[in-house]
Amino acid sequence: MEAYLDNAATTRAFPEVKEVMVKLLEEEFGNPSSRHTKGIAAEQYVKEARNVIAGSLKCQPKEIVFSSGGTESNNIALLGSALANRRAGKHIVTTRIEHPSIHEPLLFLEEMGYQITYLPVDKNGQVSVSAVEDALRDDTILVSVMYVNNEVGSVQPIEEIGQMLQKKKPGILFHVDAIQAYGKYKIIPKKCNIDLMSVSAHKIHGPKGVGFLYIKDGIKIRPILFGGGQQNGMRSGTENVPGIAGMAAAVEIMYQGQAAKREKMYQLKHTFMQKLQEIHGATIHAVDGIPIEETAPHIVSVGFDGVKSEVMLHALAQEGVYVSSGSACSSNHPALSGTLQAIGVNPKLLDATLRFSFSVETTEEEIAYAIRAIEKVLPVLRKFIRH
Repeated sequence: MEAYLDNAATTRAFPEVKEVMVKLLEEEFGNPSSRHTKGIAAEQYVKEARNVIAGSLKCQPKEIVFSSGGTESNNIALLGSALANRRAGKHIVTTRIEHPSIHEPLLFLEEMGYQITYLPVDKNGQVSVSAVEDALRDDTILVSVMYVNNEVGSVQPIEEIGQMLQKKKPGILFHVDAIQAYGKYKIIPKKCNIDLMSVSAHKIHGPKGVGFLYIKDGIKIRPILFGGGQQNGMRSGTENVPGIAGMAAAVEIMYQGQAAKREKMYQLKHTFMQKLQEIHGATIHAVDGIPIEETAPHIVSVGFDGVKSEVMLHALAQEGVYVSSGSACSSNHPALSGTLQAIGVNPKLLDATLRFSFSVETTEEEIAYAIRAIEKVLPVLRKFIRH
């Protein structure tokens, strides 16, 4: 048996996603910018996908810009808004637990003379609204806060931050990295006063290499890719029509009975956490004293005392249990997790933590099998390390 519990890294595409993508690769393969029949047919798929996604967000179709995924969406949001609004100021507010695709563009902006305020979070990985408010300055042009943390599953008070910004500083742009949240939650950008929001398809059973950025109509933002002027000049380059259509198919499925899908993942998480608490030396991060419903439904971060995370990861993989030792996007550059340090994890667990993540396809059998595998390999690894 196998248990794939690395869904925060990527998910398996739904069959319907594969079906529409194959059709567009083999039959309706025209360039959507071409004016002949094949091109017009491809353009229609892009238009329909934009309508589907806009429907899920209760926004206008023109507010959706397709990208190559979450990293590009985050880069467009940060760099594009910073460049467009630099005359108003060069100060940006974010948190210490953002994804590398937020952190790295901000480091680049710092080199260009921008000032970045990195806010601390509590032991559960949550930033306070008052901390965001206190960090605002007259020259603040952007606040960027992720909806769900990709490593520990903490959920930020996005709606409250948006309301505070609208009341206190309505001119400041609010960007939300919703890559781990979209599809799991009902997100209405206008209700949350979100100006920019990043999404990636392969986190919701769509294809890799495609995503979108919600850009509220009327805000100032510059493109960072130049060329043929596609998507009204905001993101030049021939649209990835199979990927876009595949993403739309995944969106439709994820938002059908979404509350029930989320509840199923919470039930799996509850069962998994209960079993983990029975294992000696297992510490679950970012769940101290808060209801499980205040955390993401699909992510559990666990430290195993006395065992290196990479060693544990490979031992579980040999048993057919697939997990992550942190953010998959930074796995090629091993280092101690800034997120775990930010929430005050015991130093001995910084390099002994694994991330287990579920999806709508995860089964109770997979959870039970993973627990058995942990119980099997953990004593052996600890005994080996002691010797």
